[in-house]
Amino acid sequence: MSAPSPHDRSRTDDEDDPVERMISRTGCAELHYAVQECMAEKQDWRACQKQVQTFKDCMMSFQKARREQLMKEHLKPTESAHS
Repeated sequence: MSAPSPHDRSRTDDEDDPVERMISRTGCAELHYAVQECMAEKQDWRACQKQVQTFKDCMMSFQKARREQLMKEHLKPTESAHS
């Protein structure tokens, strides 16, 4: 019997991986998997720059939205204290 592929997303041990959980919360998981698959196929990160950039752009968008959300939450108590 052959071992499961490291990129097989049906494995349950991925669900316990904190990095996998964090990436799936960003909405960028599929792009992350595309980077992993490209790297496994090409064996050269330079050949995967399109996938890397797309994943990076997704993560940057998530981080920007998260920062904005945190700023709004941080400013809410201050605004209501002045009312």
